[in-house]
Amino acid sequence: MSASEIRAEARRALGICDACGYCNGFCDLFEAARRRPALTEADLAHLANLCHACRNCFHACQYAPPHAFAVNVPRALARMRHQSYLDHVWPRSFAPLLNRPVATVVWVTLGAILLLFGLMLVFAPAAGVPTIDADTGAGAFYRVLPWSVMVWIGVLPLGWSALAIGIGWRRYWTLTRPEDRVGNEAVQPGRALWSALADILDLRNLRGGGPGCNDLDARFSHWRRRLHQTLLSGLGLSFAATLAATLYHHGLGLEAPYPVLSAPVLLGTLGGLALLVAVLGLGWIEWRADPAPLAPEARRLDRAFLGLLSVVAGSGLALLVWRATSAMAPLLVVHLGTVLAFFLLLPYSKFVHSGYRAIALVRESLDRVSIRRDNA
Repeated sequence: MSASEIRAEARRALGICDACGYCNGFCDLFEAARRRPALTEADLAHLANLCHACRNCFHACQYAPPHAFAVNVPRALARMRHQSYLDHVWPRSFAPLLNRPVATVVWVTLGAILLLFGLMLVFAPAAGVPTIDADTGAGAFYRVLPWSVMVWIGVLPLGWSALAIGIGWRRYWTLTRPEDRVGNEAVQPGRALWSALADILDLRNLRGGGPGCNDLDARFSHWRRRLHQTLLSGLGLSFAATLAATLYHHGLGLEAPYPVLSAPVLLGTLGGLALLVAVLGLGWIEWRADPAPLAPEARRLDRAFLGLLSVVAGSGLALLVWRATSAMAPLLVVHLGTVLAFFLLLPYSKFVHSGYRAIALVRESLDRVSIRRDNA
């Protein structure tokens, strides 16, 4: 479908929903749509990213297929969300990567791993350490790839991705931000931001209308919400492991690999396990879910991102298990290669939805505060 056709279908479906009103109590989406009857391009982008794809409305809708109206709000808004990623991606010439996510992940990951294997062959002989020998003492990782190389492997792609993501999110905020209010009646953002943060951490809108999402079919479930929270915890623990390793290296003068009971290893292990559990769980739901309320382009983006995360987490755990063997060097290179690919692809993967959704929740929270103030 073209961008204009995607917007037209989203506008048609939401127009019918505004007239019907049956789902207004399900989640924030339908009340927000009712306040935006014009359904402009900015409105559609905001509503699409406010939707958490709980699919309650699809299974409750009397106008869903095979009705002649064929109202399918989750699919229409999933396509609209994907279109918003394409509209705001930076550089715009990289937008096709979002439409071919599986191939992009495979080729970028393989390329990153081969690049690091090449660097290993360049640097390891210079250090006088055969790469096939088991070297497990302090600093063994840095005899495979120097510490400075590892730093640049992280800093350069992460810096690029932060710039690209920041530009894309700023473009989206510029499109959808609330209109400035005149005089002394402007909304104070503090309370709204706290409310939005609570919604982000609690994933309130992944509860659907309360009893949960329709993850697989018409039955209610909280598994997607719990697995998303597990995923967030895994990313947080992995980041904490990186900070702990930095402290060990620069503050304590200790070099990796660290003992099993050290903070970097414990945090990294817990983070890797949490990521792997979350990815496998979400992948199982994605595989078994009823395809009717889902958009194929969104499913491809989901599967590519989950696949890359599973390789990052799995290779990290494998490195932990076999780091005292001759497999350490190739496992380190494979793990660092997957991390490099993950960093490079952040702006062109499903990861970007986190910022779009957070901005939508902030805007919705600002609107709620404004409404309560006007009604007071």
